[in-house]
Amino acid sequence: MRILTVGFSDEYVKELEKELEKYFICIVDNAKDMYDATNFTDFRHYELVIIVDEGIKFSLERYVNEVKKKKSETKIIILSQDLKAQASFFDLGVDDVVYQHSRYPDLVAARVLSNMRHLFGTHVNIEKLVIDIANKKIEYDDKIVSLNGKTFDILAYLALRKQRVFSKDEIINALWEEPEYVSDNTVEVAINQIRKRLKSILGFQVIHTVRRRGYKFSY
Repeated sequence: MRILTVGFSDEYVKELEKELEKYFICIVDNAKDMYDATNFTDFRHYELVIIVDEGIKFSLERYVNEVKKKKSETKIIILSQDLKAQASFFDLGVDDVVYQHSRYPDLVAARVLSNMRHLFGTHVNIEKLVIDIANKKIEYDDKIVSLNGKTFDILAYLALRKQRVFSKDEIINALWEEPEYVSDNTVEVAINQIRKRLKSILGFQVIHTVRRRGYKFSY
């Protein structure tokens, strides 16, 4: 999962990232302000954006509209010290508001988990197939499947979002630190490796190609 934080200090982001890594395979980008955030969201896909309220409602409203227009599934969480402003944030279309956050990155991580629970999982269990995300292990009927690095991450990413179709661009954006420097061919090679390894053990494919759209996990 790729997350964009907006308006945080680098130190706070590091603490938040430590908390989030307990729950998710994630990459966190940090934008200094709304203007910087726009540059990030213009070129990268995010499943979650966390914004520190700057008190400028016009720019916030415009930014929320732009994010939701680009990808309606993207969740937006606002962090604010103004308790009375919460209702107005929800009116803008944000998904959650966290009050008095500044000293509690663990609280923010818990709210992220609450909003993104559908993507959280330390294990994926489907009949005889077990994908242990925390320990990066795959078992099928007591047989071990060896996958490492990004090949494992791609499998886990698709398995947690089963039946949804993801383009190569979306997969690259979610799992590589600098997606601009990664080619589509990298994903194709990794998908082929996953298929070859899993089929040798399972006897069938779990990663399916949807023509002109991308890939999906289907067991």
